[in-house]
Amino acid sequence: MSTSTTASGFGPIADATPSSLCAREPRVPADRLVAEMVPPPRFDSVRFDTYIPDPNQPSQTEAVRVLAGFAAGLGGAPADAGKRGFLGLGFGRKPAKAPAGPRGVYLDGGYGVGKTHLLASLWHATPAEPALKAFGTFVELTNLVGALGFQQTVKTLSGHRLLCIDEFELDDPGDTVLVSSLLARLVEAGVALAATSNTLPGKLGEGRFASVDFLREIQGLSAHFKSLRIDGDDYRHRGLPEAPAPYSDEQVTKAAYATPGASLDDFPHLLDHLARVHPSRYGALTDGIEAVCLTDVQPVPDQSTALRLVVLADRLYDREVPVLASGMPFDRLFSEEMLNGGYRKKYFRAISRLTALARDAKGLVQD
Repeated sequence: MSTSTTASGFGPIADATPSSLCAREPRVPADRLVAEMVPPPRFDSVRFDTYIPDPNQPSQTEAVRVLAGFAAGLGGAPADAGKRGFLGLGFGRKPAKAPAGPRGVYLDGGYGVGKTHLLASLWHATPAEPALKAFGTFVELTNLVGALGFQQTVKTLSGHRLLCIDEFELDDPGDTVLVSSLLARLVEAGVALAATSNTLPGKLGEGRFASVDFLREIQGLSAHFKSLRIDGDDYRHRGLPEAPAPYSDEQVTKAAYATPGASLDDFPHLLDHLARVHPSRYGALTDGIEAVCLTDVQPVPDQSTALRLVVLADRLYDREVPVLASGMPFDRLFSEEMLNGGYRKKYFRAISRLTALARDAKGLVQD
């Protein structure tokens, strides 16, 4: 690393000035969306035996037992294995019909109880080649449909043994119908399902739109899953100190220049930029970024902006990218109205994850 000095007097800096997320406009081909449907880096090495249940929450131990059995039950070749053609479809053959009853498990619980850890562990434990298993968030799944089209998505995923869907939340009526139809087709093709959410399947859509108008679709989704409740506190803050208070603009800027691979952006400008980048590209937006440095963090101005920020927070958390910030603390990002509204669980998850990433960034600041 070079030891040149900036005009602002920050002292030693990295070989290059920080990049800017606002300067990036990634283009993500559809085949990358499919290839990246695997557990993210943060959960690449997790397994059932690395999950540490809270001794005061027996449902966590029970969840490990049930999911391990579910994974073992997915062993063996599918009934029509060897007869499937390109993208998992048989040549002129209908896929084997799935047995009656739920073909999946649904992990319900608050944020931070380890649901994604368990879901990724299920993916790893399922005895099938990685190409026959898919793992993605609900948003990534709907983005895949947008990129490939509905029929092509059905064809692409019908040959899979398992589809894992993290952060399963239905935000609008169109998504309700879309996902209900997609999962029904995949279950019919013999694909097993697993999902996580903070909301039970029969309660999906409550507080977000007039769910009574879509009761049939919501009940149809629920029929595909056996619910598994996981109780507990947010492990990200269990027994840990509070997240560090925001730093000054000067501290954040100095850390950005001293950290190879860091980005440096003004928070309000970043929020504006997110509106111009499709959420399916937020992962690509952070490619190669080792730390995100933000100045002038302020409360988000509206719900659309807040939901985009939630997606970015999820992608940063998945990739273990620390976040160093000045301005307001992350627990003041969302208004009381937002935290009491239909998307409150998303916002609390984002606060939890950004707080964990802020803690990870503490070592970037020089004393």
